[in-house]
Amino acid sequence: MTNSSIDYQTGLIYIMVVTAAADSNLKDRELYIIGDLVRTLPVFRDYDDARLVPATEQCAEILAVEGGLDAVLGLAQQAIPDTLYETAYAIACQVAVADGTAAQEELRLLEMLRDRFNIDRLSAAAIERGVAVLNRAP
Repeated sequence: MTNSSIDYQTGLIYIMVVTAAADSNLKDRELYIIGDLVRTLPVFRDYDDARLVPATEQCAEILAVEGGLDAVLGLAQQAIPDTLYETAYAIACQVAVADGTAAQEELRLLEMLRDRFNIDRLSAAAIERGVAVLNRAP
């Protein structure tokens, strides 16, 4: 599979990786959450887990070059059907709060995703609230 052609599941993984890497500090908890989401979400039901590490590494390689973030987001947007844009945003939110709080850089990335995926503010707020409620501790 080349960098110019990825499937929608790899696109979703790219979204999770760029969210986790947004604060330049990829944490073990974020990597764990990515793996957990890939293993449990219906959108990844037929995804071969053995592809996760190579997809993550491929995304990191693209991110490392000049203009890498735009390239990764463009690839993901092309690969992800518009019916899964809100799903992509929801999993990005889940990764952003994996370590307890979303850093300013992660919040900026979420804003970029809302714009890129044309997610209206009300829908985004509902998704964010749902993720916050699911991650609330007593």
